Amino acid sequence: MTRRAVVTGAGVVAPGATGTKAFWELLSSGRTATRGITLFDPAGFRSRIAAECDFDPGTVLTPEENTRMDRYVRFGVAAAREAVAEAGLVTDEARSWRTAVSMGSAVGGTTRLEAEYVAASARGTTWTIDHRKVTRDLFRVFSPAPLAGEVAEAVGARGAVHTVSTGCTSGLDAIGYGLRLIEEGRADVVIAGAAESPVSPITVACFDAIRATSTRNDDPAHASRPFDRTRDGFVLGEGAAVLVLEEAGHARRRGARARCRVSGFATRGNAYHMTGLTREGVELAEAIDQALWQARVDPADVDYVNAHGSGTQQNDRHETAAVKRALGAHAYSTPVSSIKSMVGHSLGAIGAIELVACVLAMENDAVPPTANLEIPDPDCDLDYVPVEARPARLRNVLSVGSGFGGFQSAVVLTPGEHPR
Repeated sequence: MTRRAVVTGAGVVAPGATGTKAFWELLSSGRTATRGITLFDPAGFRSRIAAECDFDPGTVLTPEENTRMDRYVRFGVAAAREAVAEAGLVTDEARSWRTAVSMGSAVGGTTRLEAEYVAASARGTTWTIDHRKVTRDLFRVFSPAPLAGEVAEAVGARGAVHTVSTGCTSGLDAIGYGLRLIEEGRADVVIAGAAESPVSPITVACFDAIRATSTRNDDPAHASRPFDRTRDGFVLGEGAAVLVLEEAGHARRRGARARCRVSGFATRGNAYHMTGLTREGVELAEAIDQALWQARVDPADVDYVNAHGSGTQQNDRHETAAVKRALGAHAYSTPVSSIKSMVGHSLGAIGAIELVACVLAMENDAVPPTANLEIPDPDCDLDYVPVEARPARLRNVLSVGSGFGGFQSAVVLTPGEHPR
């Protein structure tokens, strides 16, 4: 019997919006949440812009949780709790063993790890680390693994617990892996998503060094400009998003609403360059082809492409070529947009945030816009839905991602199955 994965709940902590309702209001209005960095003093950095979350952990976390958790873990747990509540999911003793967790993060606890090192090394002035100056929870930020563990504890999941770290496709890949767990019969419910809080000096320095981020420091609200001819790099972001994936029969038996199906997932590597991309987009097109084949969706039936759309010169050209290669002539009549124009690029988390945006777009029959797209780039000649959201009947939605390391991933969402 074919096992299908449906989405029954969603949660999000995003720049400018906490919770799915506020998130959709931000996207549909075309409002940007990019601003000058406030989480540390960015003076002296090449790029001083970010999309930060105004998140109050006290509203969803206990004081003890807030103390032990890194910022990105707080985001992830908050999003998971919202998703589970939306799904109306109660994890009892029996169900807990069939409930899995698949969470993604590209850089894990970088923010807190850096802060702890600064404290323990007297701001880097001594090679000897004074262990008395670090917190007892330092080990929790040494790897990305605690994210999935904390989410599992928060939702009572005792099934498989996995952390996926594949750069900027981590969110898509974590949800794709959750799909596989359900299809293969290893879980009936998967709490799947990603979280990231990379806005720290070391991360900003990393992207400054390769000139990947925008230097539009005097106009941060308009700095993220995917597909625009004047684009000059991405804007670093943060946040988390989680979907509750359920086997369709499991959801039906408990009377849960299937909001959509996760019908196809594929990922490919380009075996080319750590940060560089080919202009032809062959690898991303291959991932799209495979995901559509799994979903049994003809390329001509794709209603919307949620683009990676980072705003770098090479990514936007590469992605445009990939969509054309995969969808053929239909690419020119398919709306494409990038929400990174509004919420920045939160590295490993963004793929999950974008999939929540896709679920909401399907439910609201509207395509979120590409904000700040004012001057068309001749090399990017598709319909990128500039500035304003657009009403559209959305049944088959494709979301794609591209990550440093050569990762290329695609996820297909299709209409859900409603309970009888």
